[in-house]
Amino acid sequence: MSRRDEIVAVARVMVERDGLDALTMRGVAEELGIRAPSLYKHVGGRDEILTLVQASLVEEFGRLMSDAMAGPSGGISAMAVAYRAWALEHPALYNLMMRHPLDRGLLPPGLESTAEAPVLAAAGDDRDTARALWAVAHGLVDLELAGRFPPDADLDGAWEAAMTAFGGTWVRR
Repeated sequence: MSRRDEIVAVARVMVERDGLDALTMRGVAEELGIRAPSLYKHVGGRDEILTLVQASLVEEFGRLMSDAMAGPSGGISAMAVAYRAWALEHPALYNLMMRHPLDRGLLPPGLESTAEAPVLAAAGDDRDTARALWAVAHGLVDLELAGRFPPDADLDGAWEAAMTAFGGTWVRR
């Protein structure tokens, strides 16, 4: 594993464990057992580290969606179940991936198109429908993570209604 990959792995753990605000160059260096100035041999600063972590998350999320699409139940609903489960299991990483600015200039070429391919396929290669699916899934997850639904809300029912509206057959988790 390269030092740059180690930096990304450590930063990811720190974000998940301590939150985005706790990620500092000094903290990453301490976790790696090196001095903070040494990090600059490998990355340009905190913003680059955040983008590298985002890139790793986009790649992972793309694989997750692809696996859900290819799974036995496949399709939009399987992807929604996987999307929701991952976001609820990794709220700080989800926040970094979906709610933090993304420096596309630092992303590996083709990463976003590879990651979006399963959602685009599930949407019948209609980019507008794919974006609407993403927006609905993100909105539901965002509200759930923020605790904005009433305690007695049937969130599975809300997901089922959303995915059914897009032509999916809901698979309860």
